[in-house]
Amino acid sequence: MVPRHAWVDGRLLPADAPHISAFDRGFQLGDGVFETLRARGGHVTELDLHLSRLGRSAAGLGIRLPDDAPSEITGGIHALLEAEGLGGADGDAALRITTSRGASPARGLLPPGGGRPTIVIQAWPVVPPPAGHLERGLALVPSAVRRDPTNPLASLKTTSRADYVYARLEARRAGADDALFLTTDGHLSEGTTANVFLVRDGEMATPSLDCAILPGTTRDWLLRWARTVGLRAAEGRLTAADLAAADEAFLSSSVAGILPVTRWAGAPIGDGRPGPWTLRARAGREAFIGEAHGS
Repeated sequence: MVPRHAWVDGRLLPADAPHISAFDRGFQLGDGVFETLRARGGHVTELDLHLSRLGRSAAGLGIRLPDDAPSEITGGIHALLEAEGLGGADGDAALRITTSRGASPARGLLPPGGGRPTIVIQAWPVVPPPAGHLERGLALVPSAVRRDPTNPLASLKTTSRADYVYARLEARRAGADDALFLTTDGHLSEGTTANVFLVRDGEMATPSLDCAILPGTTRDWLLRWARTVGLRAAEGRLTAADLAAADEAFLSSSVAGILPVTRWAGAPIGDGRPGPWTLRARAGREAFIGEAHGS
């Protein structure tokens, strides 16, 4: 389904209408931040966590959000879900909140003083993953792009996504589903849109925050969930060899949820099939989203 509306700076507009200035720094320079999140039955999953992370990312770039931004965005989300027919009991939506520094007629990298950020909200129906993704799992390859753990932007969700687009193109050329970034010192980092986890000997492990990753909200949920089901939750510096030798592996994100990974760099992980802990984690996360809105 093609979206019919977009929420832009407090207004609900037709999706095909002009929305932002050609001078917007988000368009010109990728000078902005964003969040992707899920809403089911009109309830937005972990909205407070996503708004907090949006605020931290904006602050990291020195973008000053209005004091009323959280309440304005919350109202905008619900208005957009209603307009798109995704706010009812059966609604299941993927949302994106994009905030740029706003428009400036001046050239140059240094941001001008003053001005108001541009805030845009978009919504799409959640499309279930292809059956093969759950039955056979995903194939990952390493990206040639390396992540620098010392880069202060590594933990900010900025709209500068060229590295991620390049990595996804690498995956497609290799016949894989996604690419996985490694750090400059050779440790696992993250996928193009998700955190990575592996399971081995009763432990569920994921790269630590000092591995140039985005601190995902689903990642945090998984670390808590693991402790409730008898898995040891661990964050650390993992290698490609650790992933290759794992019993099972998966990716996690707010919209797609938890997806099994069964091949790495052309070789099977474990027995080459989605693992039981992966499927249990996916079911647990989907139940959590359902329980959050009372379904």
